This record gives sequence, C-alpha cells and structure tokens, in this order.
Amino acid sequence: MNHVAKRAVASRATAPTWAGLFVVLAVLTGCTGTGSIFGGSAGPPQEAIQVTPQDGAKNIGPDGRLAVKAPDGRLRSVEVTRTEGARRRAVPGEIARDGRSWTPRGSEGRIRLGAKYSVDAVAVDGSGNRTTRHTTFTTLVPGHRFIGYFKPENRSTVGTGMIVSFDFSRPVTHRAAVQRAIKVTAVPPVEVVGHWFGADRLDFRPAEYWKPGTEVTVEMALRDVEGAPHVYGTQDKKVVFEIGRSQSSLVDAAAHTMEVRRDGELVSTIPITAGAAGKTTTYNGKMVVSEMREVTRMDGRTVGFGGEYDIKDVPHAIRLTDSGTFLHGNYWSDEGIFGSENVSHGCVGLEDVRGGSSDTPAGRFYDRTLIGDVVEVVNSEDKKVAPDNGLGGWNLDWTRWKAGSALR
Repeated sequence: MNHVAKRAVASRATAPTWAGLFVVLAVLTGCTGTGSIFGGSAGPPQEAIQVTPQDGAKNIGPDGRLAVKAPDGRLRSVEVTRTEGARRRAVPGEIARDGRSWTPRGSEGRIRLGAKYSVDAVAVDGSGNRTTRHTTFTTLVPGHRFIGYFKPENRSTVGTGMIVSFDFSRPVTHRAAVQRAIKVTAVPPVEVVGHWFGADRLDFRPAEYWKPGTEVTVEMALRDVEGAPHVYGTQDKKVVFEIGRSQSSLVDAAAHTMEVRRDGELVSTIPITAGAAGKTTTYNGKMVVSEMREVTRMDGRTVGFGGEYDIKDVPHAIRLTDSGTFLHGNYWSDEGIFGSENVSHGCVGLEDVRGGSSDTPAGRFYDRTLIGDVVEVVNSEDKKVAPDNGLGGWNLDWTRWKAGSALR
C-alpha cells in the first residue's frame, strides 16, 4: 500500500540543515563532488531513510518495532509487504503529517512471525531531490504454536443461552495477552466478559441471556500472541453468529415434567424421566445445549457405569454437559414411567420410538431446539452442575463471572 505525502517546499530555515548534513556525510564517507545526498553520490541512502528493523535482520520477535523515518527530509511514499509462504499482503500504515516518519496501522501492522518483510520507501529533500531505499528482514519462526478450538460455528443461529467458548491446544500462562486478543461484540451492544476455567479454557458471556435477534461478532487476533513462554498463537479470524428466538426449558425432577417456554410464554409441558435416586441422579442447575444428534450410541463404560447399559441407537440426543448428561429420546422403557418415575442414569428421558419420530414428545422437542438453548433442572437430589461442565457458566452470578477475567 502506498502512502503519499505532499512535496516539501524549500525555505531558508531548512537550507543550513541540508548543508550541514552534507558536510558531515562528506567527512564520514570521504566522498567528493557537490551532488545532493539524495542524488546518491554525496552519501549512503540509509542516512536519508532509516528503516527499523535494519536491512537483513533475522529472527525478529513479535515485540519488534516496524518504522520508517526520514530525519532530514520528507517521506514521499512507503510500501511495506509481508510474505507468508506464497501469500503476499500489504501492511497498512500512515505517514506522519510532517512527513518525517511512517508507522503501521491496526492489527495488520503488528510484526508477524514466520514471515519475510520488504520495505520500499521514497523520500525528498527541500529542493525536490529524491532517494529510495529497499530493505528486507525476516521474523522468528517459532517452534511451538497454540490454537483455540471455539464454539459456536460461524454464521450459525443459536439460542439465547449460548456461551462463546475457547479450548486451547496448550496451557495458557499469559492469560491477559490471550484474552485481550479475543474481542466479542454484539449488536445491539451489551457488555461481554471473559472468564477463565483453568489454563486452557476461556468462555465469554453477557450478564444476562442474549436478546433474540442479536448479532454477535468474535474477532480472534491470536496470531503471534505469546500464550506461554515461546508458545505463540496462529489464528487471525472473525466469526459472526446470530441469536434466534428465546426458548428455555425447566425440568422438575420431583414432578417428572419439563415446561418449555418460548419468548416467556409456556408452550408445552412434557412428561419426563430423570436420574434415578442414589448414584445416578441428574445434576441441578442451568445447562446449555452444546450438541445435537439424531441418533447416537450411549455406552455406560464411557461415563463410569461399567457395563450397565450399551444402547447403540439412542434417538434425538441433545448434549447438556461434557460429562455425559443428555436430554434424549427413550424407546426402551415402559410408557408409564414418563411423568411418574425417575429411572435414568442421570440423563433426562422423553418418550420416543425406536429410530425416532417427529411425532413423539422427544422428536417434537428436538425439532424445535437450537444449540445454545437453556435447560434448567430443579428439585433433583444431586448437586448443582459445575460451571465448566459443558457451557454451565450461567450457574455463576455476574460478580463471580467477572472475577474470572484476566483483564481486571
């Protein structure tokens, strides 16, 4: 990208400066003749145009400074390009109003690792004499990288309880730097705060559920951010998703019912079976739908129940926690248990048929559910679900949520 400054006009005030600089350069270089320093024979161009990092520099780190200066002239144009692999990209920047310096602009101006930079600058003196400078430098190629696996997906429509969640591939010790590099904004605007769960997970949410119709943008500027000593991020990405209609469901484990509300209005009450009394009770608390499968296998050995069950075709499975709590269709139990008994191994079961059907209670609920919808369980004999078990962050009040931010 070219950045053009107006040509300087000579004045009596500037003439002594050029003359003095000519004398100094003549002494230092031993050159002869009367040519301008911008003409080439009176002095080396690096004295007229200074580039940082210096020409030929290697292994420049992410904290390196990129700048171009013309201490005794005016920059006419500056073009900086970055090459990563086979991809070339212009680095945006601005020439100062006095024409003496150029600096990069925005996140694109930050030094990127594993890249080669080239700088082409043109400067003029007060008489309009011109000089050019071409320099190159390369940046550090880190041996260790990290990425953040995130949800929800780009361009998705999600429920009002959706939490933006990052799971990092390596432990993060520089939490403030990483959190600062991730920006979550909303239209209409609302405060969104990040909360760390350990060293490898960062979630974002507002104080209350999102309003329907909100557009949420997640900007990740993690590339070359040092997440831990000598471990740098790779992602430079933007994700946009939309909040759909409001739907929340209240499971009463004691009453064996689930009340479903749309936009605050009760639309249905569904008979359910929850976790059996004793060791297989269902968690209390607010859980957010994070995954939906029309059919899945549920094997008790994967969640600590040994060989107590292995059902290869569970229909209409809606994941509520990472530890294995689902709301799902149940075709193997007697119809009479729904609305009257709790017999599951911790999940919430709705009446269904083998293979699933859109005409069953489970099928109708599944078809009307979005990732990000909230399901809250009350009156169970179990404890409240942990806030980091799935997208359980709504179980923390706003004060405790903000206390988990690294930007305080």
